[in-house]
Amino acid sequence: MLFSRQKYLDRLIAHKHNHQIKVVTGIRRCGKSFLLFNLFYNHLIQSGVDSSHIIRIDLEDRRQKELRNPDALLEYIDSRMIDQEMYYIMLDEVQLVNEFEDVLNSYLKVPNADMYVTGSNSKFLSKDVITEFRGRGDEVRVYPLTLREICEAQPELDWQQAWELYLHYGGLPLCVQQSSEEEKVEYLKSLFTETYLKDIKERNLIKHDLEMEQLLDIISSSIGSLTNPQKLGKTFKSAGGLKLSAVTIKQYLDFFEDAFIIHRSKRYDIKGKKYISTPFKCYFTDMGLRNARLNFRQIEETHIMENVIYNELCVRGYNVDVGVVEIRECNEIGNSVRKQIEIDFVANKGSRRYYIQSAFALPTEEKRIQEERPLVNVPDSFKKIIVVKDNILLRRNDEGITTMGLKQFLLDLNSLDL
Repeated sequence: MLFSRQKYLDRLIAHKHNHQIKVVTGIRRCGKSFLLFNLFYNHLIQSGVDSSHIIRIDLEDRRQKELRNPDALLEYIDSRMIDQEMYYIMLDEVQLVNEFEDVLNSYLKVPNADMYVTGSNSKFLSKDVITEFRGRGDEVRVYPLTLREICEAQPELDWQQAWELYLHYGGLPLCVQQSSEEEKVEYLKSLFTETYLKDIKERNLIKHDLEMEQLLDIISSSIGSLTNPQKLGKTFKSAGGLKLSAVTIKQYLDFFEDAFIIHRSKRYDIKGKKYISTPFKCYFTDMGLRNARLNFRQIEETHIMENVIYNELCVRGYNVDVGVVEIRECNEIGNSVRKQIEIDFVANKGSRRYYIQSAFALPTEEKRIQEERPLVNVPDSFKKIIVVKDNILLRRNDEGITTMGLKQFLLDLNSLDL
C-alpha cells in the first residue's frame, strides 16, 4: 500500500534551491521520513540528480551514532561534497545532534547545499522550531493521511467502509496499513503512551503526569466544545476531586499543542472583526489517537465529523477559527436582546474566506433553519456552506447557502468552490 503524499512532495519540489532550510514538521509517525527519504529522493533521482549528490543520514540508526556529534557530522557532510554541483542534504531525527541548530545554520552560506531536515521528538516538533534557524527555516507541515488519500490507495473500499475505519482509527500511515482492527487498536494505544506522552513528559520535565493525563482524557471527551482553562479546572475537580490551576492547565494545553496532538481554534467576532481570546475549541490532529486515549468508548460520529472537517481545512492550508455572529431577538417578555450565535468554521487563506457549518443531518425544517441562521446573518458575500453526513446532491438556496454531503466535501479537492 503506497501513499503518494503528493501535496507535500509538490511543496518540497517547489522549495528546492530557495536558500532556506526545509524543516519537515508534524505529529510523530505521520510520514515525514518516508516523504523525504523515499518520495523526495526518488523525485531527485528521476530528475537526473546523481545519487552521490544526495546525502541521506538517518541519525536514529545506531550505525550513524558517531554523526550525532556536531563536528563529526559537519566533517562527514563536507567530505561528501567534492565538487561545486548542488548537493541535497537530508537529515532525519536531526534533534539527536547536539547543537543541531548551529550545524544547520553552517550550511546556509554554502551555495551548493540544499538542506532538508525532519525530527520526531517534542523539542523538534515545537511550533517554534522555525525560530531556531534565525529566520532562515522554511516549514513544510505534514498531517496524517486524509480520507481522500486513503481512498486513493485503497480503491477496494467503498465510501461507508472507508469512513467507518477513518472515524475509528484515523489516518496515521502505519495504523492504516495494519491488517486487522485489533492490530490498529494496539498500535494506537501503544503509540500514544510510549511515544507521544513520553516525549512530552521528558521534554517538559513533568513529574505529576497523572494530572496531565487526566486533563488529556477530559479534552478527548469534549472535542469541539467551547472551553477555557477555568472551565477545564472545574471539570477536572468534579471528575477526579483534584485541583489544577488555570495556569497549569494552560501550560499542559501548550505542551499538547506544541507536540501537534491537538489544535486550539479561537473564536472570531465576524461583525466586529476581532478575536475573542476565550473560550476556544480543541480538536485532535488524528481521530485514531483521540479514540485510543478513550479506549474507543466514545465514538460520537457527530463530533468526530466536525473534527475531521476541521482537519481537512487545515490540510488544505486554511487558517480556521470559530465564527461568532451577534444578532438581536425578542426574549420571552418581548424585549429586544443581543445574542451570540456560532458558525463552526471560518476558513481563511489569503483573500479567500469560507463560512462552514458541520451538520450531521437536517431531518426537519426547524433544524435546517437553525443551521442556516448564523450564515444568513453574516454581513458579507463570502461563500457559505453546510456539510451534512448523507451523500446528497449539492444544492444552493435563495440566500446563496450551499449544502453538500461529507463524501463530496472530503474527496473533492475543489469542493469549497463548487
